[in-house]
Amino acid sequence: MDNLFHIMKKILSLTIAIMALTACCKTNPFLQEWDTPYGIPPFEKIKVAHYLPAVNAGIEQQNAEIQAIIDNPEAPTFENTIAAYDLSGALLAKVTGVLFNLSESDSNPALDKALEEIDPLITAHRDNIFMNPALFARVKAVYEGDRSGLTREEQMVLKGMYERFVRNGIDLPAEDQEKLRAINTSLSSLMRKFGGDLLAENNAFKEECGIPVSSYSQTMTSSADRAYREKLFRAYSTRGAHGNSSDTRETLLQILKLRAKKATLLGYPDYASYQLDDKMAHDPQTVDAFLQEIMDASMRRAKEEVVDMQAEMDKDIAAGLLPEGSTIEPWDWFYYAERVRKEKYDLDEEQIRQYFKLENVRDGAFYAAHKVYGINITPEENLPIYHPEVRTFKVTDADGSLLSLFMTDYLPRSSKRGGAWMDGFRDQYIDAQGNDVRPIVVNVCNFTPPQDGKPSLITVDEVETLFHEFGHALHGMLSKCRYRSVSGTAVTRDFVETFSQFNENWAYVPEIMSQYARHYETGETIPDSLVTRILQSRKFNQGFLTGELCAASILDLKWHCLSEAELENIDIDAFEAKVCREMGLIDEIIPRYRTSYFNHIFASDGYSTGYYSYLWSLVLAVDAFDLFEQNGVFDQATARSFRETFLEKGGSEEPMTLYRSFRGADPDPKALIRSKGL
Repeated sequence: MDNLFHIMKKILSLTIAIMALTACCKTNPFLQEWDTPYGIPPFEKIKVAHYLPAVNAGIEQQNAEIQAIIDNPEAPTFENTIAAYDLSGALLAKVTGVLFNLSESDSNPALDKALEEIDPLITAHRDNIFMNPALFARVKAVYEGDRSGLTREEQMVLKGMYERFVRNGIDLPAEDQEKLRAINTSLSSLMRKFGGDLLAENNAFKEECGIPVSSYSQTMTSSADRAYREKLFRAYSTRGAHGNSSDTRETLLQILKLRAKKATLLGYPDYASYQLDDKMAHDPQTVDAFLQEIMDASMRRAKEEVVDMQAEMDKDIAAGLLPEGSTIEPWDWFYYAERVRKEKYDLDEEQIRQYFKLENVRDGAFYAAHKVYGINITPEENLPIYHPEVRTFKVTDADGSLLSLFMTDYLPRSSKRGGAWMDGFRDQYIDAQGNDVRPIVVNVCNFTPPQDGKPSLITVDEVETLFHEFGHALHGMLSKCRYRSVSGTAVTRDFVETFSQFNENWAYVPEIMSQYARHYETGETIPDSLVTRILQSRKFNQGFLTGELCAASILDLKWHCLSEAELENIDIDAFEAKVCREMGLIDEIIPRYRTSYFNHIFASDGYSTGYYSYLWSLVLAVDAFDLFEQNGVFDQATARSFRETFLEKGGSEEPMTLYRSFRGADPDPKALIRSKGL
């Protein structure tokens, strides 16, 4: 440790010199210590003009830190090489933690323009690190040396760093490394363009149809006007494919071609093989077989669901509301599925929403976390926030110690991309002085906004989404790792969704539900009879719900299994139709995301060949919750084991090792199909 402190002292001196030379240091908040409660970013002081100079200063600082590691005359060790690198880049992380969050949740044209300049700098900087032969030589020496004295977390940090070099082309000839650098830079720009164009398409949808994208399924469920539903469907399902300035198709094809070229350079037959090589599933064949079994079961059920819906449509035909011969089309599914649900379970979505006031549901998720893990979540007023709709909370453990700050940003707006996600302004780790740096976590969503003088009343699906994203948040907030590179949600993509989907279960536990499901006007607790019917209906419409998710996952996989040559002159719609036909998707259903608006896989690289992760992780989540149900859902020993084994450990151990440690066995592969009633 003395050696590490010596290195950090040298780095600190270099950092001070760099910052002294930065002209805007006195006015740029990123280049100053944040004298704010809990070290939260001083959002009100941060201007777009601050990002670029701060990023440049952060890059300079980390370059100096890396050079200090390389120049160390002592033999490479975990402490003076791996741990020292893990602690590097604090300023850059400070800047990008704010920049990347706000670029998705509260963007503007000036910020978008700044990102156009910043993204290539960061991409090049990362390539410079992981194509640095001198740094890799030290990392490789530690990796190939005696690792018996390392903790398991240290071994995982070392393994991750070594593999990142290899996967980034450190072993390639210089000429191919330059090609790879150019590909990475282009991909960064293209993915940002895809996200910006899709945001424009979502805003155009709102202008054309009068509702935000986040209200699509709710409107399709409640509207009896079939012509209007068809209009909504056609506008929604063709986003990004209108031949206008925000058409995404040429961009996504360029992304796919560059990814295929990258895979070839790195020695893989296709990008799917490259992406899956270090995941739990490991290869495309495993994912394909896994998904097809789910798709087959889903479509068997979906065909039964069509029959039930057609019977409801036939009533409208008999009443003269629809012409003879009308059959269920994709724009009819939400509406008639709701009719069937009312018939089978006496459930009315509009009636249910009266009990799901957004703030109450949020507090219900907090209550569940308190009941299960013993943590306390209390509002914090007068802290800096990046938008007036943001709310901030302090999360403390049972002993009163600080675990995290937690921010919620729940309502849609034109400056926010669609969907729902968890992110962080600061990760958890132990700093060079031994201080436990606690995270700042945020959940960003696009829930049904307040309407007609009523508060935000959300749907059952949105209730699940809130609990889902809060599950990710818990994974980040409860982290107890030493090293930033494995803390919190820094686990493989097909493992990370386990904890979010696991957390959805608490939304339906009667004791939890009775806490948050209260009528927004009267305060009346949701009747037991209604809760029972909601629970009974959880397996309803699963042919559609599981099928559309599985279809999107297969579509993602098949796109990324194509070679660069196969992508030349490809017709996007024709290929998508071929994939849907071969997987057995029925005509009444489309994938949850069609290619032209598949934000998960084209606006970033995280979920490319990774959308299957939701279903893969759901197997683990269902199997884990089975143990809670066997032992009693609030059994403290089970909850403590889940927290200590998973939520605190991040990526400090192999996923399946952790899972077997908790469950005592491998997950049951049939658990998902059983849980969906398929």
